Amino acid sequence: MANKSIIAAKEAKVKSLSEELSKANLILLVDYRGITVEDDTKLRKNLREAKGTGKVVKNNILKRALDINKQNDFDKEITGPTAVILSEDDYLAPLKVVYKYSKDHENYQIKGGYIDGKAMSKEEIIELAKLPSREELLSKLAGSLLQTIAKAAIALDQVRIKKESEEGAEAPKAEETAKVAETATSTEEAAK
Repeated sequence: MANKSIIAAKEAKVKSLSEELSKANLILLVDYRGITVEDDTKLRKNLREAKGTGKVVKNNILKRALDINKQNDFDKEITGPTAVILSEDDYLAPLKVVYKYSKDHENYQIKGGYIDGKAMSKEEIIELAKLPSREELLSKLAGSLLQTIAKAAIALDQVRIKKESEEGAEAPKAEETAKVAETATSTEEAAK
């Protein structure tokens, strides 16, 4: 019969892990076979920078903690060496770190996980990891907006030049202004 203090210690670990899992926006289950200490150290550093953490726990403790949170979709995948990646903040940054690492290390594979409480298969998680980050999307949007503004400025400058060359003629007609704007729009579409 197991020692009561050992049972109490395991129950405390399960409870602690369960609480961590319930707070996390990202829970990734990964197979970490064949990972070296040096690689693990780099991965943990990159995860910390992405506001994530990684830990290795015994499978039975992990299963019990997930069961407490009614997150038992991956009981069959929790075999062999299993690490848990957690993040309470944005899930995309740590997810990208793990995905990049798994591409570089064939033994380190994503098994599945939970994002915002929803069970996600390995394939769904990898698809999410391939998406551009929020910063990349914002920079593309900013570039697109700047390009549009620059084209509008060029069109307005062309109107000014034409107006100055007509010396004393009336302001450009609405039709001419529309043509210049239309030219800028078609130039913008061609640039895409």
